[in-house]
Amino acid sequence: MTLVERLKQHAEQKPGRVALREKELGIWREVTWARYWKQVQIVGHALLALDLQPGERVAVHADNRREWLYADLGTVAVRGITMGLYPTNPVSEVAHLLTDSGASVLIAEDQEQVDKALEVDAPELRHIVYLEPRGIQGHYDDPRLMSWDEFCELGAAHRQQFPAAILQRMSETRPDDVVTLVYTSGTTGPPKGAMLTHANVEFVLSLVKEDGFIDPLPSEKDLIVSYLPLCHIAERFFTTWLNVTAGVQVNFAESIDTVTHNLREVQPTLLFGVPRIWEKVLATVEISAGKATWLKRRSLRFWLRVADRIGTKLVETGGAHTLGTRLLYALGWLLCFRSLRTAIGMRHVRYAASGAAPIAPEVLKFFIGIGIPMHEVYGMTENSGVATATIRGRVRLGTVGEPRKGVDLRIAEDGEILTRHPGTFAGYWGLPDAAPVDEDGWLHTGDLGVLEDGFLRITGRKKEIIITAGGKNVASAEIENSLKASPYVKEALVIGDRRPYLTALIGIEGDTVGDWARRRRIPYTTYRDLSERQEVRTLIGQVVENVNERLARVEQIKDFRLLPKELGHEEGELTATQKVKRRAVEDAFADLIATLYPGRTS
Repeated sequence: MTLVERLKQHAEQKPGRVALREKELGIWREVTWARYWKQVQIVGHALLALDLQPGERVAVHADNRREWLYADLGTVAVRGITMGLYPTNPVSEVAHLLTDSGASVLIAEDQEQVDKALEVDAPELRHIVYLEPRGIQGHYDDPRLMSWDEFCELGAAHRQQFPAAILQRMSETRPDDVVTLVYTSGTTGPPKGAMLTHANVEFVLSLVKEDGFIDPLPSEKDLIVSYLPLCHIAERFFTTWLNVTAGVQVNFAESIDTVTHNLREVQPTLLFGVPRIWEKVLATVEISAGKATWLKRRSLRFWLRVADRIGTKLVETGGAHTLGTRLLYALGWLLCFRSLRTAIGMRHVRYAASGAAPIAPEVLKFFIGIGIPMHEVYGMTENSGVATATIRGRVRLGTVGEPRKGVDLRIAEDGEILTRHPGTFAGYWGLPDAAPVDEDGWLHTGDLGVLEDGFLRITGRKKEIIITAGGKNVASAEIENSLKASPYVKEALVIGDRRPYLTALIGIEGDTVGDWARRRRIPYTTYRDLSERQEVRTLIGQVVENVNERLARVEQIKDFRLLPKELGHEEGELTATQKVKRRAVEDAFADLIATLYPGRTS
């Protein structure tokens, strides 16, 4: 059964039940399964009216919203291929993605995204459908432009004339049909379009139903908040695939800036976040504690120490409560944890997951300690986001869990993690010989790791291993994650390749460090001004010292510099998924790095 067939089944079996919710003018608007299926059909018919052929690509350049899902599944219904762009993609990246994919149709959110497309020379782009008309209608005369309303009217007319066309296309779907192109983050080169097929997706969804991947099984009673970009494999799984498979209700965040407010409104039961999100929540708690009254601050600090004690014990038991932790948590729930979890929008979360990048164990322990069932998941676009996961009762901090059912995983002689399963992608679009899959079907992930009693621990990226001038191999990722566990650190980049010792470039967390400075009456005006304060350098110096205490001598940070600005995507310093582009940052701050190694010319 395909994704679209599942949607059709929900619409037939529970047409009036709410599938999606989105805010309009401050009011939550509901979309039933029946309306959802109708809108997907209209999009599919509109694409047929525009002569979309099987295998042609439809690009979506928008924030998370109903139309993203309509466009995605409408494209799949007519055997097209969906390709998503990040809302933050600058023109240069939009040009690469549209031309590399050869997209025929673009669904663009607003004038900003339309302008980017119009700057691009994409010869195969025949139609540009815009969702928000403001600033476009009456101001542009490009013949490719069409409003969403006009697009839907075209679909409704085609449906009336050819009512069976969608079902006919759906019946022709093959397991090896490509469902979507998911472009890699591009940390070391231009993003490549990973081709995921219906068979890949179905394998992933089989784990939800058969493997206890989410325990208990997700159902129509579950609520999620959709806020991470839908062109990322993890958010596509949690928002689109889980929605049409298990019937969970999707609530779209108004924007990335309102996520914390929307979490409090919705109080989801299932929640996925990348490490940056979990770190940000922890930093928010730290800020709140600093602003509270003396009595509340003392109380919160006390209960956070209790949470740490509970989390430490649960880590030892694999996540299973003892009588002592149950009693402590029950008391903490009454006096602190209930209100704290409500405030951060996680009062009803029964399953939470962190993935897409390594996360510091200290961050996970905080959430486990306040009663949120945290799990780490590991996968990558090329294996449909699935390799290992921690499950209920088998949580081991510092690892990303055990291989899931049907997943073969082994460690190569050089420490690289290899996976093999039916979710392995069909290759990179337009690059038939570039897929990192050997003749035996093993996907070479590029990640390094070790297996400890069947649990996988990630030790770094193969391309990011630092070899010091003394010949010592150091995995920078573990050190960087330890630094970022501090609420005062946003970014950390360890330097030391072919150098005598390790140093670091550190970007401060503006909100928490700013709050810390204000409470100590340390004046500042800008981010740069704040990062240049000696008091702030001393604060971060203590963070570095604390991390160094847990490291071997060769791994210790001997010196550091604070970045004078926040790293950005548009400046080419971060990927769209907020991963640091190491080479770009080292080049941009070469002069700053040079001060860490006085007397050296390289």
